[in-house]
Amino acid sequence: MLELSLHILDIVNNSVKAGASLIQVTVDEAIRNNLLKISIEDNGCGMDEDFLAHVTDPFQTTRTTRKVGMGLSLFKAAAESSAGGFFTIESQLGVGTTVRAEFQYDHIDRQPLGDMAETMLTLISGNTTVDFVYTHTVNDKTFSLDTREIKQILGEEISLGSPEIVLWLREYIKEGLKEISL
Repeated sequence: MLELSLHILDIVNNSVKAGASLIQVTVDEAIRNNLLKISIEDNGCGMDEDFLAHVTDPFQTTRTTRKVGMGLSLFKAAAESSAGGFFTIESQLGVGTTVRAEFQYDHIDRQPLGDMAETMLTLISGNTTVDFVYTHTVNDKTFSLDTREIKQILGEEISLGSPEIVLWLREYIKEGLKEISL
């Protein structure tokens, strides 16, 4: 994967497959401190200690369609190849999983963040029964989106996957990210 947003997409899809009903994606661009922090937290089924100990091994997977799972191992490698970067994963069976990665912001080997607006739009519109909290900070400015609030405003008759809502979400997220990046 060439962009960190694609790693996020992959890991969040793992959370969805793990039965999560709430997924929190946090991106913190602390440029002044030369740090990029990414966190994905879910309330899915979690992992037992044995599976967790080997989860970043590409040959450790729950998939039945293929015998390799590259998502977490590639994300870990991306974080650890950035000087000063690190990767952690915590999970508790029946509670959920938290994946964290930290990168040196200006490191030459750090992958670009990518298009977070389209990544989050894809996740939200493609998983309308899952609630997402997306928080993105650039230095002192923060953009937040909580699909529970949007669903409450829309009511049950309008889906987050409906074309007019997808168009609105795209603009809302892009505008929010533009405002914090100025």
